Amino acid sequence: MKVVTILVTGAWLASASLYGQLAAAQAAQPAASAAAQPQATGDQQPSDIVQAAAQGILKELEANRDAYRKDPSKIATLVDKYLLPHFDTEYAARLVLGQYWRTATPEQKKRFVDAFYHSLLQNYGSALVDFTADKLKVYPSKVDPNADHATVRTDIKRDSGDRIAVNYVLRKTPEGWKAYDVNIDGISYVKSYREDFGSQIAQQGIDSVIARLERGEKPSEISKTTKAAGSKS
Repeated sequence: MKVVTILVTGAWLASASLYGQLAAAQAAQPAASAAAQPQATGDQQPSDIVQAAAQGILKELEANRDAYRKDPSKIATLVDKYLLPHFDTEYAARLVLGQYWRTATPEQKKRFVDAFYHSLLQNYGSALVDFTADKLKVYPSKVDPNADHATVRTDIKRDSGDRIAVNYVLRKTPEGWKAYDVNIDGISYVKSYREDFGSQIAQQGIDSVIARLERGEKPSEISKTTKAAGSKS
């Protein structure tokens, strides 16, 4: 990932942006309870889905914020309940791995999805504790009934007061609209991580990336060390 991508993504997640967690989840999802969050119906607008997920998380955060501050690991429960049911995690993972998805074994695919999710949630999950209603603005969308892709425009307010454009790219599935990519100030998360992990996989293989993620390394750190190793060779 280019330096600017790392900085923008890190600042965004660290300033408690809601969908840093969704982007973080974008390549990985353990099984989420179907009863935890109603599935999107075909007539729901994509922006309604994003707004409903945000409101659900806000309601629980505001009711139990002190408890989440004491134990940030509990944030994973909110992510599983409100965000992951609306994210097409396997499709996102396939896009992130690109050509390497086609040659990966079923076990490698599952390990990558799980490891990427847990690595990002472990490193950035506590940022969600301070998420408040004034930080996120969702712009209403009206999508043609025949469309199979859509973009939901939002922006996130950082602690400095600046607002960052964060747009979610969704596709229509049999279960309703699901997100699979996030664009932060015009930078695609899928494209950025595909470049990062592609370099590492080309040098050391997919199992190396998976192992580093399973150890809890940040994807941005994997990119830095990969580039440093390449410059020395």
